[in-house]
Amino acid sequence: MPQPLKVHPTNPRYVTPDGERAILLVGSHTWDNLKDMGKTDPPAPFDWHAYLDMLASHHHNFIRLWAWDHTQWESRANAQLGKDYTHHVAPHPWLRTGPGNALDGKPKFDLTKFNPDYFDRLRHRVVSAGERGMYVSIMLFEGWCLYHANRGRQAEAGWAWKSHPFNPANNVNGLAVESGGEGLDGFVHRLGNEKVNALQADYVRHVVDTVNDLDTVLYEVINEGGSPDWDWWIADLIHEYEKSKPKQHLVGITGHGSEGIESMLASPADWTSPGGNDGFRADSPAWHHSKPSLHDTDHIWGCGGNAEWVWKSMLRGHNPIFMDPYLGNVLCDPNDTWWFPIRKASGHARRLTERIDLAASEPRGYLSSSGYCLAVPRKDYLVYAPGGSDVTVDLRGASGSLSGEWIHPVTGEITKGDAVQGGAKRSIKSPIEGDAILFLHTT
Repeated sequence: MPQPLKVHPTNPRYVTPDGERAILLVGSHTWDNLKDMGKTDPPAPFDWHAYLDMLASHHHNFIRLWAWDHTQWESRANAQLGKDYTHHVAPHPWLRTGPGNALDGKPKFDLTKFNPDYFDRLRHRVVSAGERGMYVSIMLFEGWCLYHANRGRQAEAGWAWKSHPFNPANNVNGLAVESGGEGLDGFVHRLGNEKVNALQADYVRHVVDTVNDLDTVLYEVINEGGSPDWDWWIADLIHEYEKSKPKQHLVGITGHGSEGIESMLASPADWTSPGGNDGFRADSPAWHHSKPSLHDTDHIWGCGGNAEWVWKSMLRGHNPIFMDPYLGNVLCDPNDTWWFPIRKASGHARRLTERIDLAASEPRGYLSSSGYCLAVPRKDYLVYAPGGSDVTVDLRGASGSLSGEWIHPVTGEITKGDAVQGGAKRSIKSPIEGDAILFLHTT
C-alpha cells in the first residue's frame, strides 16, 4: 500500500492505492472495535487481534472503526435481542480528572486534556490492521445515540445526553450547551457554539496528528448525525489541516443523519454512505455518482442483511460494508449464525473483482435478465443469477468466445461452465442449485 487511498480518477465508484488500480472495499465492522463495551464496569477488553484474524480469513480489506461518544449505552430498546441492560463504554479521548463527579458518578472530564491511552490504542489498531492489508475509517463522532436513540426507545429519556462528555454536568470546562426537551437533548453536533466547536476542532486535529503518517487511514465525520453545515465544517477542517501534513486522506459523510444523498454528494466529503432513507435498501439502484458509495447494512437494516444483498450491491457499483454483530456481545443473540454467509460473500465478491479490470467496469443491469450485471464492456461480465433459473445476458457488444464460470455466492466454489459465443443475447442455465454468480470473460 504505497500511499493513502484516493478516489479513482476515471471510475469514482472505487478508490485507488496507486492512481491506476481500482479496488473494492469490503469489510465487517462492529460497535466495540475501538471502545470496549459490556455489562461490567469497566467493560471486558475487546480481542482486537482475534477480530483481525476473522476479517483476514474472509479476505476483507476495510474496517469502520467506531467512535462512541457516551460513557454508557442504554440498550433496553433491544430487549428482543437479549440486550435489555446498560452497556458501559471505555476508554474516551479525554481524561477524567475532576474535580467533582459526572452524572455517572465518576470524575468529570477535562476536555482540554487528551487521554494518551485512547490515542495509543487508536494508532495501534490502525497500524496493526494495515499490517494485515486493511484500511481503517476512523469515525470521529457518533450521532445515532443523540439523534435517534435518546428518546422513545424503551430506555430512560435523555440517557444519551446524560452520558455525553460535553454535557455541562460531565466536565470541568464551563460549557454552556443549548438543549431541548426539558434539558434532555444536547445540541453539540452543530455550529454556533464557539467553545464547543473549538474543543471539537482540537480533538479532530489530535486524531489527525496521531495517524497522519499512516497510509491506511480514512475518516468518517459522524455516524448518523450532525447538521449539514457542521458535517461540512468537519470535513473541510480535516482537509485544510492535512494540507500542511505529509499525507492527505479521504473523508466520508454517512447517511441517516441530517443529510440526504444530494447533500452528501454536494459536500466536501470524498465518499458517502447512502442508506434506506435515500432509497438505497436491499434492492438498491446502480451507482453513477462522482464519489464512492460505501453501501453499509448499518444504514439499511441496522442489524440485518444477507449474502444476496452483498452481490447485488457490488454488481450495481457499490462497495458493500457489513454491520457485523460479530460475537453477539453488544447486540444480537450469540447463538445466531445469520451473519456468517454475509462475511463469506463479501470476501468472495472482492476476490472476483480482483480478476477483472475494475477501473474499466460499469454497472449495466440492462445487459442481464436479472437486472444485475457489472461489465467491463466487450470483455468481462459478472451477472447475478437468482434461484437456479436461466439467465439471459446481452453479449451483442462482445465478439468471439467467452469462458464461463459459476460461483456459489457463499462458499465461493467455482464450477466451470460452457464457453459462450458473443454477438447475441444468450440464455444460460446455471449448474448450481439456488442463487449463483456467472462470470463470463474473454479468453
